[in-house]
Amino acid sequence: MENTSNNHSAPIPVDPDGGKLSGVRGQILTFKADPFLHDEKECYDYYADGLVVVQDGVILDVGDYAEVQARYPGLDDVEHHEDAVIMPGFVDAHVHYVQSPMIGSFGDSLLSWLNQYTFPTESKFCDKAFADKVACIFFKEILEQGTTTANVFSTTFAESVDALFEESERYNARTITGKVLQDRNLPDSLRDPDTRESIVIAERLLRKWHHRGRQLYAVIPRFAPTSTPEQLQLAGELYQRYKDQGVYMHTHLDEVQSEIDWVTQLFPEIPNYTEVYRHFGLVDRMSVFAHCCIVRPEEWQILHDADCGIVHCPSSNLFLGDGEFKFWEAKEESRPVRTGMGTDVGGGTNFSILRQVGEAYKVGMLQQRGLSPVRSLYLATRGGAETLHLEHTIGSIAPGYEADMAVIDLKPSYFAAWRLQFSDDIISKLFVLTTLGLNNLNKATYVAGRKVYDRSRERKWLYAADLEK
Repeated sequence: MENTSNNHSAPIPVDPDGGKLSGVRGQILTFKADPFLHDEKECYDYYADGLVVVQDGVILDVGDYAEVQARYPGLDDVEHHEDAVIMPGFVDAHVHYVQSPMIGSFGDSLLSWLNQYTFPTESKFCDKAFADKVACIFFKEILEQGTTTANVFSTTFAESVDALFEESERYNARTITGKVLQDRNLPDSLRDPDTRESIVIAERLLRKWHHRGRQLYAVIPRFAPTSTPEQLQLAGELYQRYKDQGVYMHTHLDEVQSEIDWVTQLFPEIPNYTEVYRHFGLVDRMSVFAHCCIVRPEEWQILHDADCGIVHCPSSNLFLGDGEFKFWEAKEESRPVRTGMGTDVGGGTNFSILRQVGEAYKVGMLQQRGLSPVRSLYLATRGGAETLHLEHTIGSIAPGYEADMAVIDLKPSYFAAWRLQFSDDIISKLFVLTTLGLNNLNKATYVAGRKVYDRSRERKWLYAADLEK
């Protein structure tokens, strides 16, 4: 039986000096608590006919259409999405936009794949025009899939950071990225030539972009093997200086056994991979670690105690044969860790968080652990927001939240529409859609209340400024 209780916040007042009110009507599904830790039925709200009221990019009200509409008698700008469900915009908590040009490249292991495809591709991003083009394509891809917040790896060059933030700013999207720090064990064309200068450049970019509109900065050492101890130390110091201002640390952790063995060889005096990062001041509440497939119990405890976020990247882990993320370990009730979903393009083979959810279910089943539909959809939305410590800003459709929303088509194909006749509730229907693995599930994407993507529109993608005209 579906929970149709009132949402977790009361309506907020209309600003009489603010912009025009607008509404989005349809079925609505939103999460308000972690179903790994609470009764699933108490963790979401569903409205069979709901209404979201938006002003100046912020949600004022949400609930049953008749009740909410009665509170706004002058509201006449309402878009009605039939045969669809409105959800919070998806959160891609780990993705490499600079690997978009080599997505789907054959590889026999993570480390050889990096050397053969990734490093040569990323070396091209010293060219700002190339970076601009890839950033443009990347945003079109994620917005088409309903992703409204992304935690992104750029690469060594400042040009790659500027290109992504500039394109994000045009859509008014919430994006996290930063210069990647990497001064050893990779080609000269990609390696930071001067360790101290790499930190100077990173800090300059941080001051330029962090909290500029909806943009947020991350200190990004690629992973421990590609940074010298000096660079890791300086990166940790930079992160510690700014973490209280909401700056992130974003890196990889415990992805595959060969990587872990390499870290052990490079840092023999430190007991485990997580401790390497902690030793250099890189483990704290704004730290986000991708993959975490092979994690020791003591490492889970460190991540929990520091209130870090971790990211499950099932498509990538399956494609590269890295390992199997164990969600039951990550969400152990005695020491749960904030967990979200990531596409990890280009190791991941698509830009869709909903398709990642389908892959995550399969990864769990390999270990006889079923990942329930409610938990899966939570990871795609509010779970990602919690991973990024943004759960009071994005990840839910509730008063006071930024109006980032995806509109999921319940009739994306003839067969899917026929199949969903045999599913009784919205959670079951969405589970079917995620397991079918379709690439056309999203009808429209709203970023801060503006419909920046609409697949039925002649110009499918529009920048925020174009929508103000």
